[in-house]
Amino acid sequence: MIGIADIRAAGERIAGHIVRTPTVESPGLSALLGVPVTAKLELLQRTGSFKARGATARLLALSEAERAAGVVAVSGGNHGIALAVMAAALEVKATVVMPRTAPARSVELVEATGATLRLTDGMAEAFALTGRLRDEGLTLVHPFDDAVLVAGQGTVGLELAEDAGALTDVLVSVGGGGLISGVAAALHALRPGVRVWGVETEGAEAMSRALAAGGPLPVELSSVVTTLSAPSVSRLTYDHVSALVTEVLVVPDAEAVRGSLELAEHAKVWAEPAAGCLLPAARRVRERVGDGVRLGLVVCGGNATVADLMGWADRFGPR
Repeated sequence: MIGIADIRAAGERIAGHIVRTPTVESPGLSALLGVPVTAKLELLQRTGSFKARGATARLLALSEAERAAGVVAVSGGNHGIALAVMAAALEVKATVVMPRTAPARSVELVEATGATLRLTDGMAEAFALTGRLRDEGLTLVHPFDDAVLVAGQGTVGLELAEDAGALTDVLVSVGGGGLISGVAAALHALRPGVRVWGVETEGAEAMSRALAAGGPLPVELSSVVTTLSAPSVSRLTYDHVSALVTEVLVVPDAEAVRGSLELAEHAKVWAEPAAGCLLPAARRVRERVGDGVRLGLVVCGGNATVADLMGWADRFGPR
């Protein structure tokens, strides 16, 4: 299990390369949800999401031989952007494998760094191609199955614990589980009374199904939220979530999109549906916990264009 010492070491390693993002009380979200809400604004992170933390931690831990070989990553969007940008900054050659369903803006951002981009028909195919490229000699920077990377993501929880006021419950989006594993490990050490809840979207339910089955297993992917669409979780992330997370909630794509629109209207932040899914889940947590709840939301990323969000809104019909 990843401990607070690992997370603090990662924080020291990456401090000169990433942003200590704001942790702020949100009057707008507090009024919307009817309880005190604090937001950790990782959408203001370098590359537009928390992913820069773990990617940087892993890149800085490469051996000279690994740096010389170059790195490869598989991504539905944000991990690929983060790896490409941070690898360019650290002068490491990078290859990014993404499904064709990845947001167009994500593809453009990866290409702009000079990284090699490989597109596949789906996420399962992207993971398969990444495995072959690793076997050919590239160093894999996995989006969540890597202890060094997860410790880097855990610096989100470290900062939240240090900067937030009193919290009872923290909600974190879940794709492969790297972010919530690191955040839960940090909060378990520093705020042991705080409950951590995961949030997935329907059609991207790798962690909730793993918890129901007693271990990681492959899942069918159909969610429009490609940045949460991992074909399975890892044993590393499963072990952390099963031990440290209260529950993983699942919300429909439509509610995640509405959540992004509510974040724009009430919190004044432009967040992707991978973060928007937190709001419908927060309503469930508020109802279940009852009086005295004080919510923390990790707003994980903002890499969605106006056209993306308006297209989703047209499709799902915001109320």
